Amino acid sequence: MKQKDEALFLPFMQIPTGHHHVADALIEELQRTVKEMTCDKVDILSYSYGKVEKLVSMTYLHWIKVMPGVYDLLYKSLAVKNQTKRSRQLLYEAMFTSFFMRLVRENQPRIVFCTHCLPSNIASILKEKGKLHAITVNVYTDYFVNRVWGIRGIDYHFVPSIRVKEFLEGLGVDKERIFLTGIPVHPVFKDQRNKTLNKRHQVLVTGGSLGVGAMEKIIPTNPELSYKVLCGQNKKLYNRLRSLNHPLIEPIPYITKKDEMNKLYDQVDAVITKPGGVTVSECLQKKLPIFTINALPGQEKVNELELQELGVTNKLNPFQHTEQQIVQFFQNKESQTTYNQNLNTYHHHLEKKPLSDILFEICNAK
Repeated sequence: MKQKDEALFLPFMQIPTGHHHVADALIEELQRTVKEMTCDKVDILSYSYGKVEKLVSMTYLHWIKVMPGVYDLLYKSLAVKNQTKRSRQLLYEAMFTSFFMRLVRENQPRIVFCTHCLPSNIASILKEKGKLHAITVNVYTDYFVNRVWGIRGIDYHFVPSIRVKEFLEGLGVDKERIFLTGIPVHPVFKDQRNKTLNKRHQVLVTGGSLGVGAMEKIIPTNPELSYKVLCGQNKKLYNRLRSLNHPLIEPIPYITKKDEMNKLYDQVDAVITKPGGVTVSECLQKKLPIFTINALPGQEKVNELELQELGVTNKLNPFQHTEQQIVQFFQNKESQTTYNQNLNTYHHHLEKKPLSDILFEICNAK
C-alpha cells in the first residue's frame, strides 16, 4: 500500500501529560505548514488494550501518590541508570509490536512522531527490521533521554537542550539529524512577551495538583508578593483560596485556551511550578524566572537536576521560607544577571530556523 500524506502522533496513556501537549503543539504547527498533511493522535495503550488503559493510568497515579520512594527507585533503576547502554525492552515488544504494526497498516503514515519513549522503542525496532517505512521522529518531552527511547531506528530527534544533543551525539547519532527545538510548545507562546509592569512582584503558582496544605506552605498568611494561583481542576483548592478574599491571592480556575495562558504569563514576574517538561518549556519560551518545587518521583526529579545543570531554574528549599527565597532572588542583582545569562545561553543553542521550517523539511525528506 502507498503511504498517505498522514502524520501519526504517538503519546502513551490518556492522562493529559506533556506527551499529549507536545503532540498537540506539533499538530498545530504541522497543519499550518503542510496543509495537505492529515494528523492523527493515537494513544498506543488504549489502541492496544482498550479499557485496560484506565486501570493502568489509575494504578500509575495511585502508585506515585502512595509509594513515591519506591516508584522513584524503580524508575531510576529501569529507565535512568546506565543511560548510555541501550537494551531491548522485550516485555514492551511482546505487548505492543503486533498492535503497532496493525496501526501502521491501517494508517500507512508518511511520518511518525513519538512523544513517549515506549512507542519510540517499538518504532525504532520495526524501522531497523524494515517493517516500518515511515519517517520516524523522537520528540523528547523531558530534559533527559531515558533508556527506553529508541535511537538506532529513528530518523530525526527533537531535543530540549544542548545537554541532550551532546548525549545523543555520544551515542553515535548524526548531529545533522538532531534539532535543538526545546520541548515544543504551542505557537502562541512564541509571541513576543507583552510584559505587564507591576508595582508589586507577581508570582504565578501552577498549583492545580497541590492540596490545600501544600499550597499554604508556599503562600504565607501575610504575603509580600502578589500571587496568581492556577488551580486547574482542583475545586477544593480554588474555593479555599477564594474564601480567603485576600487582595494579594487570586485563584484562577482551569484554563483551556492557550492564548489565555499566554496572557497570564505576560502578567507575572516569576512562576512556581513542578519541574514538568511542558510548563517549564513554556516559561523558558517566555523567559520567565522559574522556581521549582514538589517534584514528582521519577521523571520530574531527574528533570529538576538537569534544569539546575542548565542554570535555568531555581530549586526552592522546602525547609526555608518560600516567599523569602523569591524576594531574595529579586533583590539580588547578581543572581538575576547570572540567571538571565543562563537563559540567553539556553536560547542561543536553540535552532535559528522556525519549527515550521524544520517540520516542512523532514516531512518532505526522501
